[in-house]
Amino acid sequence: MRNPFVRLLVFAGALLIALGAATQTEPRAATSSAARLAQLDAIADYRTETWRWQALMSKPRTPTYFAERRSKDAEYLRWMRELWRVRAAKAERAALNPPHRRAWLCIHRFERHPEQGWATRTGNGYYGGLQMDISFQRTYGGELLRRKGTANRWTATEQMWVAERAYESGRGFYPWPNTARSCGLI
Repeated sequence: MRNPFVRLLVFAGALLIALGAATQTEPRAATSSAARLAQLDAIADYRTETWRWQALMSKPRTPTYFAERRSKDAEYLRWMRELWRVRAAKAERAALNPPHRRAWLCIHRFERHPEQGWATRTGNGYYGGLQMDISFQRTYGGELLRRKGTANRWTATEQMWVAERAYESGRGFYPWPNTARSCGLI
């Protein structure tokens, strides 16, 4: 290949082949990177959801080493996403069924304002469907009080778990003496 024209032609051909290969692998790499980021986001979302439910129930957080952040293996990331999805669903199921749910619903039936339900705020110094005063909310639901305001702004599940904390602390159903008696709890 002493002819410069032939050399130039061979070089141009090699360059075109290299450019073609680069344009074919680049979108695949970009897609792979985007898929990895999507998996990492999903894992983080499920982990956050799991920990949120666990905090509501005053349960310890499920530990993690955040190994997915160091992994490039797509199969491992799918497995990790599914693992955290199952954990989040299990934590949600547990949170939506507090141990004394029936008792709290009975107390709620007597404590709530009929038109306001769990958002009861009558101006008597008690808030929510279980009529908790500020001191009670601060003691057993301080984080919710800081983040969301008074109990009339909390979900029914959040109110029941705060009441559950009071129950488990040894107070039982005595913060609601009359309604607990009406429900046959004391």
